[in-house]
Amino acid sequence: MTGLMSELVSLRRALHRIPELSFREHATSARLRDVVAPWAGELTTVGGTGFYLDLGEPDAEQTLLLRADMDGLPIHEENTFDYASTHAGRMHACGHDAHMASLAVAAKLLAQAPPNGIRVRVLFQPAEEDNGGAVSCIRDGALDGVDACFGIHVWNELPLGTVALTAGGIMAGVVEFKVHIQGRGGHGAMPHQTADPVVAAAQFIGAAQTVASRFTSPLEPVVVSIGSVHAGSAFNVIPDTAEITGTVRTFSRTEQDVVEGHLRAIARGVAATTDTRFELEWDVHAIPTVNDRRMSELCHRAVERMTGIDRVLTDYRTMAGEDFGEFLDVMPGCFALVGSGNPDKGLTEPHHSPRFEIDEDALGVACDLHRAVAAEFAETGI
Repeated sequence: MTGLMSELVSLRRALHRIPELSFREHATSARLRDVVAPWAGELTTVGGTGFYLDLGEPDAEQTLLLRADMDGLPIHEENTFDYASTHAGRMHACGHDAHMASLAVAAKLLAQAPPNGIRVRVLFQPAEEDNGGAVSCIRDGALDGVDACFGIHVWNELPLGTVALTAGGIMAGVVEFKVHIQGRGGHGAMPHQTADPVVAAAQFIGAAQTVASRFTSPLEPVVVSIGSVHAGSAFNVIPDTAEITGTVRTFSRTEQDVVEGHLRAIARGVAATTDTRFELEWDVHAIPTVNDRRMSELCHRAVERMTGIDRVLTDYRTMAGEDFGEFLDVMPGCFALVGSGNPDKGLTEPHHSPRFEIDEDALGVACDLHRAVAAEFAETGI
């Protein structure tokens, strides 16, 4: 293992041991601050536990933001390797430890040899998994003076050596919805004396499945999935209430609005025909992650500077979500998916699995990609 890879792996494993939940990444942030302190200069706190540092020319005409997310997940790790989580019920099950390590080491190398003519802002962001990490950093000024942004996500669905640089939507917007149904319970033998919320829930669920197939364009991917249904506790009693939860995924905020409108219309219609009351809560966790075409092309050119990437995908998309879309909604940028799976090594567990693990050779690819994008941005700008 080279010195660079040893540094990447060591830092990634150290961070993997101490996962912390959204907006509570205190030890994680402290560890990163210690890592960058010898060469970083001033550190600016954003988002509570997040921070950024600037490299290169302070008065440069253009600034590129590089970002890594810091939070773990409320998952109990089932891996037994010696760098497994030391925090019960918490785990880096989505690769954020890899993101932090690859960016921290890339930033050190960029500090040693800054790209000419630009400023590079390195952001360690809290709370990607929760609702609000990117927004809180933007509110605290993380994008002030920034012209373009770049980020990566290690991705076990793609094999090592593959990178996705899709122009346009690459990751979906994420909506959580909850439907509360108020009926009138009673004895199961006398349903005519009730307003049955279970029947109402069933009608809503069935109708909801027509939204993607009949009310949105077949050329625009849309997912409407029901995640839970809760009602009643006895076989012979019709309950007073029922609750449904689900998620909506789209690559378009317009389509997101279309789906919301139809689900609300379905709720009103079912309520009217079942003598129940519906309340629909709509919570946007993340807007779609939509890559700028110019920045995607810039990243393609950056890949040509590198070794270790065998295949670049230009049309790969996933219905999983990411709050990097908040940055892309403000300025041009590109979000890359870096292959980290390796079936030959048995490294195929999906993200958010309690057995999630990556091929750590992806750390070198991610580190080099950050540096290559900065070098290409210095040459061509945006």
